[in-house]
Amino acid sequence: MKITRQKHAKKHLGFFRNNFGVREPYQILLDGTFCQAALRGRIQLREQLPRYLMGETQLCTTRCVLKELETLGKDLYGAKLIAQKCQVRNCPHFKNAVSGSECLLAMVEEGNPHHYFVATQDQNLSMKVKKKPGVPLMFIIQNTIVLDKPSPKTVAFVKAIESGQLVSVHEKQSIKQLKEEQGLVKNQEQRRRKKRKKISGPNPLSCLKKKKKTQDPESSASEKKRKRKRIRNRSTSKVLSEKQNNNE
Repeated sequence: MKITRQKHAKKHLGFFRNNFGVREPYQILLDGTFCQAALRGRIQLREQLPRYLMGETQLCTTRCVLKELETLGKDLYGAKLIAQKCQVRNCPHFKNAVSGSECLLAMVEEGNPHHYFVATQDQNLSMKVKKKPGVPLMFIIQNTIVLDKPSPKTVAFVKAIESGQLVSVHEKQSIKQLKEEQGLVKNQEQRRRKKRKKISGPNPLSCLKKKKKTQDPESSASEKKRKRKRIRNRSTSKVLSEKQNNNE
């Protein structure tokens, strides 16, 4: 039974790895219901999950899940202790916390770029997760961990990609990375450097005072001589005209 369960898990993991880029360490988001089921079934998650998935795993949760478990009181105190030992991932609900199920759904939006697994016993949350392509779903049944098979929505999405109708998020990221390596797309840091312009002061050349034009002494002396010659010429012409008048 254990061997067949691992075979199914290996098959499902291969599907998500090849089509959505899921890789180790597998990041598994736990909610309060999954932690409570693990506590009741006496399941050692840190030991059994890596064996079942045949790879390195990281148990994760969110602040909203922890707050929800705190508000539910003593009945879920053991589940809260399990969740507190998990790595806390940043969720978009910094100011106002939401329910654990709503928070986990927000963590796998936009094509699940961080490749999270969702581990829950909540049937309503499971149905919503199955409507999002590329999100592996886990649950506990009969005190054993199970990785659910790819949902019909996920299978249809993969078929659309294979037919060329859609492009997966994983393929978009790989294309973008190849373009950056070949220099076809500039990095954000280079764009920011171009956008930042240095604060330039006034033009130093415009601040300089205009220089007065200095005349050469030789040019000024020559101009004076020309003026004198003109005056002399005028005086001699007057004298000649007077002489001519007297002779007449």
